[in-house]
Amino acid sequence: MQANRDDLATLLQLQQIDMGIARVNKELSELPQRKVIVAAREKRRAVEQKRDKVTALKKEAEAQLSRVGDEDASLADKQRAAQEAVDKAQGNYRNVEARTKEMNGFAKRRATLEAELDRLGAELAKIEEVESQVTSALAAVERQEAEATTSFQQQGGALKNDEARLQAQRSHLAAQLPQDLLATYEKTAARSGGVAVARLLDGKCGACRAVIEGGRLIDLKGQAPLGVCPACKRLLIVP
Repeated sequence: MQANRDDLATLLQLQQIDMGIARVNKELSELPQRKVIVAAREKRRAVEQKRDKVTALKKEAEAQLSRVGDEDASLADKQRAAQEAVDKAQGNYRNVEARTKEMNGFAKRRATLEAELDRLGAELAKIEEVESQVTSALAAVERQEAEATTSFQQQGGALKNDEARLQAQRSHLAAQLPQDLLATYEKTAARSGGVAVARLLDGKCGACRAVIEGGRLIDLKGQAPLGVCPACKRLLIVP
Protein backbone atom coordinates (compact mmCIF):
# COMPACT_ATOMS: atom_id res chain seq x y z
CA MET A 1 0.00 0.00 0.00
CA GLN A 2 1.39 3.39 -1.01
CA ALA A 3 2.29 5.50 2.04
CA ASN A 4 5.25 7.45 3.26
CA ARG A 5 6.55 7.89 6.80
CA ASP A 6 4.68 11.16 7.24
CA ASP A 7 1.46 9.37 6.28
CA LEU A 8 2.14 6.69 8.89
CA ALA A 9 2.68 9.27 11.63
CA THR A 10 -0.53 11.01 10.59
CA LEU A 11 -2.44 7.71 10.63
CA LEU A 12 -1.31 6.98 14.17
CA GLN A 13 -2.28 10.48 15.30
CA LEU A 14 -5.65 10.15 13.57
CA GLN A 15 -6.26 6.85 15.32
CA GLN A 16 -5.47 8.42 18.70
CA ILE A 17 -7.92 11.23 17.95
CA ASP A 18 -10.63 8.76 16.89
CA MET A 19 -10.14 6.76 20.06
CA GLY A 20 -10.48 9.99 22.03
CA ILE A 21 -13.73 10.82 20.23
CA ALA A 22 -15.05 7.32 20.95
CA ARG A 23 -14.12 7.69 24.62
CA VAL A 24 -15.90 11.06 24.88
CA ASN A 25 -19.03 9.66 23.21
CA LYS A 26 -18.99 6.71 25.59
CA GLU A 27 -18.72 9.04 28.59
CA LEU A 28 -21.62 11.09 27.23
CA SER A 29 -23.79 8.03 26.82
CA GLU A 30 -22.96 6.83 30.33
CA LEU A 31 -23.58 10.08 32.20
CA PRO A 32 -25.82 9.12 35.16
CA GLN A 33 -28.02 12.17 34.56
CA ARG A 34 -29.15 10.67 31.25
CA LYS A 35 -30.87 7.76 33.03
CA VAL A 36 -32.40 10.14 35.58
CA ILE A 37 -33.77 12.33 32.78
CA VAL A 38 -35.23 9.38 30.89
CA ALA A 39 -36.83 7.97 34.05
CA ALA A 40 -38.17 11.40 35.05
CA ARG A 41 -39.70 11.95 31.62
CA GLU A 42 -41.41 8.58 31.68
CA LYS A 43 -42.75 9.30 35.17
CA ARG A 44 -43.85 12.78 34.13
CA ARG A 45 -45.83 11.37 31.19
CA ALA A 46 -47.53 8.87 33.53
CA VAL A 47 -48.39 11.60 36.05
CA GLU A 48 -49.68 13.86 33.26
CA GLN A 49 -51.97 11.08 32.06
CA LYS A 50 -53.30 10.64 35.59
CA ARG A 51 -53.75 14.42 35.88
CA ASP A 52 -55.79 14.45 32.67
CA LYS A 53 -58.03 11.67 33.98
CA VAL A 54 -58.52 13.47 37.31
CA THR A 55 -59.30 16.70 35.46
CA ALA A 56 -61.95 14.92 33.39
CA LEU A 57 -63.48 13.35 36.53
CA LYS A 58 -63.53 16.74 38.27
CA LYS A 59 -65.18 18.39 35.28
CA GLU A 60 -67.89 15.72 35.17
CA ALA A 61 -68.49 15.92 38.95
CA GLU A 62 -68.76 19.71 38.77
CA ALA A 63 -71.20 19.44 35.87
CA GLN A 64 -73.38 16.96 37.78
CA LEU A 65 -73.24 19.15 40.89
CA SER A 66 -74.30 22.15 38.83
CA ARG A 67 -77.21 20.26 37.22
CA VAL A 68 -78.48 18.98 40.56
CA GLY A 69 -78.03 22.40 42.16
CA ASP A 70 -79.95 24.07 39.35
CA GLU A 71 -82.80 21.58 39.70
CA ASP A 72 -82.91 22.07 43.47
CA ALA A 73 -82.98 25.87 43.04
CA SER A 74 -85.81 25.58 40.54
CA LEU A 75 -87.80 23.35 42.88
CA ALA A 76 -87.19 25.81 45.74
CA ASP A 77 -88.71 28.58 43.61
CA LYS A 78 -91.71 26.39 42.80
CA GLN A 79 -92.07 25.42 46.45
CA ARG A 80 -92.15 29.09 47.48
CA ALA A 81 -94.68 29.87 44.78
CA ALA A 82 -96.93 27.02 45.97
CA GLN A 83 -96.67 28.21 49.55
CA GLU A 84 -97.62 31.71 48.49
CA ALA A 85 -100.62 30.29 46.62
CA VAL A 86 -101.71 28.44 49.76
CA ASP A 87 -101.37 31.59 51.80
CA LYS A 88 -103.60 33.42 49.32
CA ALA A 89 -106.17 30.65 48.98
CA GLN A 90 -108.41 32.21 51.68
CA GLY A 91 -110.22 29.01 52.58
CA ASN A 92 -110.35 27.48 49.10
CA TYR A 93 -109.96 23.87 50.26
CA ARG A 94 -109.40 22.31 46.86
CA ASN A 95 -106.78 24.85 45.94
CA VAL A 96 -105.03 24.41 49.28
CA GLU A 97 -105.10 20.62 48.94
CA ALA A 98 -103.70 20.73 45.41
CA ARG A 99 -100.92 23.11 46.36
CA THR A 100 -100.11 21.10 49.47
CA LYS A 101 -99.66 17.96 47.35
CA GLU A 102 -97.37 19.93 45.04
CA MET A 103 -95.28 21.15 47.95
CA ASN A 104 -95.03 17.62 49.37
CA GLY A 105 -93.80 16.40 46.00
CA PHE A 106 -91.32 19.26 45.79
CA ALA A 107 -90.09 18.57 49.32
CA LYS A 108 -89.64 14.86 48.61
CA ARG A 109 -87.72 15.53 45.41
CA ARG A 110 -85.59 18.18 47.13
CA ALA A 111 -84.70 15.74 49.90
CA THR A 112 -83.44 13.34 47.23
CA LEU A 113 -81.53 16.15 45.54
CA GLU A 114 -79.95 17.26 48.81
CA ALA A 115 -78.68 13.74 49.39
CA GLU A 116 -77.32 13.73 45.84
CA LEU A 117 -75.68 17.12 46.44
CA ASP A 118 -74.01 15.77 49.58
CA ARG A 119 -72.76 12.70 47.68
CA LEU A 120 -71.47 14.75 44.75
CA GLY A 121 -69.85 17.27 47.11
CA ALA A 122 -68.02 14.50 48.94
CA GLU A 123 -66.98 12.93 45.62
CA LEU A 124 -65.70 16.28 44.34
CA ALA A 125 -63.74 16.82 47.56
CA LYS A 126 -62.00 13.46 47.09
CA ILE A 127 -61.24 14.28 43.46
CA GLU A 128 -59.77 17.64 44.45
CA GLU A 129 -57.62 15.94 47.08
CA VAL A 130 -56.26 13.55 44.45
CA GLU A 131 -55.82 16.49 42.08
CA SER A 132 -53.69 18.25 44.70
CA GLN A 133 -51.55 15.15 45.17
CA VAL A 134 -51.09 14.75 41.42
CA THR A 135 -50.16 18.42 41.06
CA SER A 136 -47.54 18.05 43.79
CA ALA A 137 -46.18 14.85 42.22
CA LEU A 138 -45.97 16.52 38.81
CA ALA A 139 -44.12 19.52 40.25
CA ALA A 140 -41.66 17.20 42.00
CA VAL A 141 -40.89 15.14 38.90
CA GLU A 142 -40.58 18.26 36.75
CA ARG A 143 -38.13 19.69 39.28
CA GLN A 144 -36.13 16.43 39.25
CA GLU A 145 -36.04 16.44 35.45
CA ALA A 146 -34.98 20.09 35.32
CA GLU A 147 -32.17 19.59 37.85
CA ALA A 148 -30.87 16.50 36.02
CA THR A 149 -31.08 18.31 32.69
CA THR A 150 -29.10 21.28 34.02
CA SER A 151 -26.45 18.97 35.46
CA PHE A 152 -26.31 16.98 32.21
CA GLN A 153 -25.93 20.15 30.15
CA GLN A 154 -23.10 21.34 32.36
CA GLN A 155 -21.15 18.09 32.43
CA GLY A 156 -22.20 17.02 28.95
CA GLY A 157 -21.38 20.48 27.61
CA ALA A 158 -17.77 20.08 28.69
CA LEU A 159 -17.62 16.71 26.94
CA LYS A 160 -19.24 18.19 23.83
CA ASN A 161 -16.56 20.86 23.79
CA ASP A 162 -13.91 18.14 24.00
CA GLU A 163 -15.56 16.30 21.11
CA ALA A 164 -15.68 19.46 18.99
CA ARG A 165 -12.00 20.10 19.64
CA LEU A 166 -11.11 16.52 18.71
CA GLN A 167 -13.27 16.64 15.59
CA ALA A 168 -11.46 19.78 14.45
CA GLN A 169 -8.10 18.06 14.98
CA ARG A 170 -9.39 15.01 13.10
CA SER A 171 -10.47 17.08 10.10
CA HIS A 172 -7.04 18.72 9.98
CA LEU A 173 -5.23 15.36 10.06
CA ALA A 174 -7.60 13.64 7.63
CA ALA A 175 -6.99 16.39 5.07
CA GLN A 176 -3.28 15.51 5.08
CA LEU A 177 -3.81 11.89 4.00
CA PRO A 178 -4.31 10.54 0.47
CA GLN A 179 -7.99 9.86 -0.11
CA ASP A 180 -7.53 6.15 -0.83
CA LEU A 181 -5.46 5.66 2.34
CA LEU A 182 -8.01 7.57 4.45
CA ALA A 183 -10.86 5.49 3.00
CA THR A 184 -8.99 2.24 3.75
CA TYR A 185 -8.25 3.40 7.30
CA GLU A 186 -11.88 4.36 8.00
CA LYS A 187 -13.22 1.11 6.54
CA THR A 188 -10.74 -0.90 8.62
CA ALA A 189 -11.52 1.08 11.78
CA ALA A 190 -15.26 0.50 11.35
CA ARG A 191 -14.66 -3.23 10.96
CA SER A 192 -12.09 -3.53 13.76
CA GLY A 193 -13.67 -1.72 16.69
CA GLY A 194 -11.82 1.54 16.10
CA VAL A 195 -8.28 0.12 16.03
CA ALA A 196 -7.25 0.15 12.38
CA VAL A 197 -3.47 0.61 12.60
CA ALA A 198 -0.86 -1.36 14.52
CA ARG A 199 2.86 -1.97 14.37
CA LEU A 200 4.71 -5.14 13.39
CA LEU A 201 6.76 -5.97 16.48
CA ASP A 202 9.05 -9.01 16.73
CA GLY A 203 7.10 -10.77 13.99
CA LYS A 204 3.75 -10.18 15.70
CA CYS A 205 0.80 -7.98 14.93
CA GLY A 206 0.65 -5.28 17.60
CA ALA A 207 -3.17 -5.45 17.59
CA CYS A 208 -4.23 -9.10 17.45
CA ARG A 209 -0.82 -10.50 18.57
CA ALA A 210 -0.85 -13.08 15.78
CA VAL A 211 2.60 -14.47 14.93
CA ILE A 212 3.57 -13.76 11.34
CA GLU A 213 6.42 -15.84 10.01
CA GLY A 214 7.84 -17.56 6.96
CA GLY A 215 6.49 -16.55 3.60
CA ARG A 216 3.79 -14.37 5.13
CA LEU A 217 6.41 -12.30 6.96
CA ILE A 218 8.49 -11.99 3.78
CA ASP A 219 5.39 -10.85 1.84
CA LEU A 220 4.49 -8.37 4.58
CA LYS A 221 7.97 -6.84 4.65
CA GLY A 222 7.70 -6.51 0.90
CA GLN A 223 4.71 -4.21 1.49
CA ALA A 224 6.73 -1.90 3.76
CA PRO A 225 6.22 0.63 5.14
CA LEU A 226 2.50 -0.26 5.35
CA GLY A 227 0.96 -3.68 4.94
CA VAL A 228 -2.03 -5.69 6.10
CA CYS A 229 -2.06 -8.23 8.93
CA PRO A 230 -2.93 -11.61 7.37
CA ALA A 231 -4.84 -12.56 10.55
CA CYS A 232 -6.93 -9.55 11.59
CA LYS A 233 -6.68 -7.53 8.34
CA ARG A 234 -5.63 -4.37 10.17
CA LEU A 235 -3.10 -2.00 8.67
CA LEU A 236 0.40 -2.85 9.87
CA ILE A 237 3.31 -0.45 10.01
CA VAL A 238 6.27 -2.48 8.88
CA PRO A 239 9.74 -1.34 10.03
